[in-house]
Amino acid sequence: MEANESQELQEHAEHGSESGMRPVAFTMALLAVLVAVVTVLGHRSQTEAVLQQAKASDTWNEYQAKKIRADNKATATDVLSVITVTDAARASKIAKGYADHQEKWAEDLAEEMKEAKGLEAEVRLAERHADFFDLAEALLEIGLVITSVTLLTRSKIYWYIGIAFSLAGIVSAAAVLFIK
Repeated sequence: MEANESQELQEHAEHGSESGMRPVAFTMALLAVLVAVVTVLGHRSQTEAVLQQAKASDTWNEYQAKKIRADNKATATDVLSVITVTDAARASKIAKGYADHQEKWAEDLAEEMKEAKGLEAEVRLAERHADFFDLAEALLEIGLVITSVTLLTRSKIYWYIGIAFSLAGIVSAAAVLFIK
């Protein structure tokens, strides 16, 4: 919330002390706090998504590097099996070393893939949380603006409409708790 919006809310609150407008002014103050909280939560969710995406990318890069090394060793093993060598015992020892690496890397590749897919799932979850917080922020701000119209018009219908939008925003923010 910008400084001029805060000042405007204060001016409305001062006018709200007139007959029966105190609940409206209180509602506006409460909505301003809720907007601030939901905005921070939304930004944190977006940051979490970015961080998890970076971790997933790093994990996929490690997977790819190990896959390339495994493919290189497999190619070298294939080449050793078809060429004539002068020292068969040494060639056999090298091929055995490559085979041992292949077994280890096969296990590592499966683990890396599982970890990367898990991190990608966390990215999707954080993005969904951010989407719900963004929707909640928009609905709460709409509710705040519509509620403020009550102070200008002295018609409480705007207060009720603002409360309805605000409740929808609160529901959207609370829905994050149930998203798995």
